[in-house]
Amino acid sequence: MEIKENTVVFVQYQLRDESGEMLEDAYDDEPYALLQGHANVISGLDAALLGHVVGDEFEVSVPPEDAYGLKQENSLERVSKKYFANPKRLKPGMQTNVRTDDGTRVVTVVKIGGKVIDVDHNHPLAGQTLHCRVRITGAREATPEELAHGHPVSGH
Repeated sequence: MEIKENTVVFVQYQLRDESGEMLEDAYDDEPYALLQGHANVISGLDAALLGHVVGDEFEVSVPPEDAYGLKQENSLERVSKKYFANPKRLKPGMQTNVRTDDGTRVVTVVKIGGKVIDVDHNHPLAGQTLHCRVRITGAREATPEELAHGHPVSGH
């Protein structure tokens, strides 16, 4: 079956950063299910899957614009500790959730003060070209329920 929009695709993958460091290795794990064309993965990988078939193995380099975006220099913010679930356990460099008016966001802790924490809103992989190794292990048509939800809701 050829991968096209609205196909449920089952993949195994490895993800490396620009220096070649392994970020995720799910190549021998249970396949990850995604709904093609519904932003279940970074857009560059989503696009790279199109036209492939079950059994294909390939590598693709995804530029920042098609991965986690360019690093925004104006994304630092000073936030009161009251917006963090457990501020005492945080250390610079850690990722954590912060409550905002728009819901919960993942941020990186930059600096911790007495009553505030400086955070970076950039995704930790923003600004990086990512290298993906992918194996397509299965594919099928999406159900109406999956199309309505925007992601797979059942197995093979």
